[in-house]
Amino acid sequence: MKKYTLAVVSVLTLLLTSCMASKDTKGTANLYDTTWELEYISGPRIAFEGLYPNKKPQITFDQKETKVYGNNGCNGYSAPYTLNGKSLTFGEPGPTTMMFCEGGGEQQFLQQMKKITSYSIEDGKLNLIQGDVPMMRFKKVAKK
Repeated sequence: MKKYTLAVVSVLTLLLTSCMASKDTKGTANLYDTTWELEYISGPRIAFEGLYPNKKPQITFDQKETKVYGNNGCNGYSAPYTLNGKSLTFGEPGPTTMMFCEGGGEQQFLQQMKKITSYSIEDGKLNLIQGDVPMMRFKKVAKK
């Protein structure tokens, strides 16, 4: 009887583990093949529309190159990223076009990117998190 109970527990553990692993992989897959547009940023005392009067920042994850690219509300950017489970960090952004940007949101966006430690996707929204505080929230705007 003990062998039977042990076998059942082992099979259930394997099933549960594989279901959880596939769920996590699916969550990571949702990160790719999508362009995300910023709809909230923590920190500045300026209204969101004042920070980004002309265009909202966007981010796209390139899985093969392990880089993100997009615009920071004014100029283009790209940066390497490291993803391990839900842990996410960004490297220094590469060269960007240097156009004058109204509102000051460009620097706020790039500074927040450097502080990110993880991410979550909930209700179709991408949250970039520092510690346990969501710092930026994005919505899907386009599929690749």
